[in-house]
Amino acid sequence: MPKKRARYNDLTISTVIPTLGSAKIPSPLAACKFETDERGVDFYLDNELHEEITDEPIPLCFEKAGPREHVFFDTPKAKCAIVTCGGLCPGINEVIRSIVMAAFHNYHVSSVLGIKYGLEGFIPKYGHEVVELTPQMISHIHLLGGTILGSSRGPQPTEEIVDALERLNISCLFMIGGDGTMKAASAIVDEVTKRKLKISVIGVPKTIDNDIDFIPQTFGFETAVDKATEAIQCAHTEAQGSMNGIGLVKLMGRESGFIAAHASLSLKEVNFVLIPEKDFALYGEGGLLDNLEKRLLSRRHAVIVVAEGAGQHLLSDTNLTDASGNKVLGDIMGFLKEEIHAYMSERGIPYAMKLIDPSYIIRSVPANANDRVYCGFLGQNAVHAAMAGKTAMVVSKLMDRFVHLPLRLVTRKRRRLNTQSDYWRAVMESTGQSTLIDFEKHYCK
Repeated sequence: MPKKRARYNDLTISTVIPTLGSAKIPSPLAACKFETDERGVDFYLDNELHEEITDEPIPLCFEKAGPREHVFFDTPKAKCAIVTCGGLCPGINEVIRSIVMAAFHNYHVSSVLGIKYGLEGFIPKYGHEVVELTPQMISHIHLLGGTILGSSRGPQPTEEIVDALERLNISCLFMIGGDGTMKAASAIVDEVTKRKLKISVIGVPKTIDNDIDFIPQTFGFETAVDKATEAIQCAHTEAQGSMNGIGLVKLMGRESGFIAAHASLSLKEVNFVLIPEKDFALYGEGGLLDNLEKRLLSRRHAVIVVAEGAGQHLLSDTNLTDASGNKVLGDIMGFLKEEIHAYMSERGIPYAMKLIDPSYIIRSVPANANDRVYCGFLGQNAVHAAMAGKTAMVVSKLMDRFVHLPLRLVTRKRRRLNTQSDYWRAVMESTGQSTLIDFEKHYCK
């Protein structure tokens, strides 16, 4: 039997996946390699994957994703529902398509319902329609960006959501979304359990920022990096086209700088990468402006990539939150534009600056080939898990293996880029910004 729990440094990690009951019905899948709950996948997670681990790697065993020989639901009588929540991300439609195709063609479910406009779609007062998703209807949607179901942000009453699941006679709910959506899924599981209902709740993690804990790469991230590099290349071209040209690109990343870092590694034209995990000094010797001046005097152009959540220590707190409860960020791009202008003007240094913010273009494009493959596996494995009676879990890929992760594991905290890792060292070597002084070390001694 696989190890289901590990404890190190007062950190307890449980990999047990709840079930609705015993799976007793023979699977309708033919000519299939079936997985078992006992055949786990062993991992040793080091401190580059998980920041809380500070000494020996943690040995863990996760349930392997895939079809089971016996299922919990009488699948021809089962009804499924899909909801997409939060911001757009490349690949959502591919996940929807994969779930529908697997549910119909592999398990012959009675129907799959699409819940419109996120969690609002469950609440009667909004009046959103419920759509019937069929293989014919969704056969082409993987070629489209966005989500055919629409989306929304913000919490909705859990009791009303479960009321709707009961009214619709839903057996399996698939929730595609980020950290907030997974927390909502956990609350729905609690209410379903409280009412003693037999409803499977399966999460498919979605975040363009790549910041869900224990998930090294979420779907759409690779596509986002591809598109981000196009914006960086344009910024580099613009910067080279002027004396002391500066290309300033703002990318997604509220609390995690993975897109900014990865895109900068992909395209070796970036000179400064600013991320939320690393506060930087703006003024003084070794500050950003001092380094930028030296770069312009020596090379006559520079490219700066900044994640949207970077540099908040330099901005006034807005004291506002958005519909999802996230802190409203200060405008780091506008701030840098003004500070660079003041600095260069004071020193009589002529320059030309081009600002590029491709965020919503990146969010809304269709997934690339690799992300479509990834989304296909996620959707299929989500259906296999649901039909086997699994619940309170997400499907994920860890080190090229698809596994089941408990909801409580991925919602403990946001994943952030480890600035002590080999990965961040590679970013520093690629950009040459190692001389940029850390704000805390410089000013908070």
